[in-house]
Amino acid sequence: MDQTLSPAQPLKEQGPMNIRIAPESLSQAAGRPISVAVVGATGAVGVEIRECLERSGLNLSNVRLLASKRSAGQSVPFAGGTLVIEELTDASFQGIDYALFSAGSGISKEFGPKAVAAGAVVIDNSSAFRMDEAIPLVVPEVNLDVIPAQPGIIANPNCVAIIATVPLAPLNARHTIRRLNIATYQAASGAGAAAMEELRLSTAAYLAGEHYEPRVLKHPYAFNVFSHNAAVNPETGYNGEEEKVIEETRKIMRRPDLAISITCVRVPVLRAHSMAVTVEFDEVVSPDTVRAILRDAPGVRIVEDIANNHFPMPNEASGQGDVLVGRIRRDVGDPSGRSIALFLAGDQLLKGAALNAVQILQQLVR
Repeated sequence: MDQTLSPAQPLKEQGPMNIRIAPESLSQAAGRPISVAVVGATGAVGVEIRECLERSGLNLSNVRLLASKRSAGQSVPFAGGTLVIEELTDASFQGIDYALFSAGSGISKEFGPKAVAAGAVVIDNSSAFRMDEAIPLVVPEVNLDVIPAQPGIIANPNCVAIIATVPLAPLNARHTIRRLNIATYQAASGAGAAAMEELRLSTAAYLAGEHYEPRVLKHPYAFNVFSHNAAVNPETGYNGEEEKVIEETRKIMRRPDLAISITCVRVPVLRAHSMAVTVEFDEVVSPDTVRAILRDAPGVRIVEDIANNHFPMPNEASGQGDVLVGRIRRDVGDPSGRSIALFLAGDQLLKGAALNAVQILQQLVR
């Protein structure tokens, strides 16, 4: 399967690694020539960054793909030709204007400052710098203004925080949000390519009546749902993923005291996260008001066909850059009328990671 999807075209079959992003999700202005490095270029997000760069319309004078020594020397397709994966070293960033990192927080902490010292601007997809007060945490549709004139490192948020804030921020701008209650349905893509492969293999084994011993995740993945695999804080009962989303959502929306409760769950879906969100406002807000705001919000597409029970689904969120929003209704559990319930779906590998990073890059080049 090798498709280009328009924002209104649903994905009929879900392919994990070879879906093509819609051109409309990336601006086509070429801008000045730039030299870009991708750190972690062979990982699940790294592959998506490469594909987003191909479709970005940026004037790429040089692209350097960096990974571990084990992957060095591999040839991969890029923009109609091929590029050779290089080993990541201290000297990898000489002559690089922008470095997009997606290789884990340890690599980012070690090599991010070295890239900045070599003259590159770093866009980092790990958790290494997200909660550093001196480093901007950016979702382009929400808070581009926090990027300084001469940035060093820019943090790409957690995938759930990105997908949630794209529709929540414009709502908060018009009607102050008092509290959020979120439940996530997170795909295998959030745990990387190895988890996606484990879902495939364990599902095949289940259907064949064979035993499959989990290797990547702690619990059987096929036809199963379990609490997100991040470690649980024994003092709060919240796991690391949930704490990240709470902290990062507050930082992105500039609401440090925003009340948020969240439960993160892993589901047997290859890619694209979904979430049920109940939003409590400071005042009464109608579902039609919410629809009107989101209809004009950048990066949001409303998917609501009540007659056919058609609302956001991960297979239709996959392979495109919008956050799909539907099931917009008054929360009947709140008699005050201040609460609205929503359902969201967004591609974790794209808008939740790679696409967001490349959109930041486009803005920097402008």
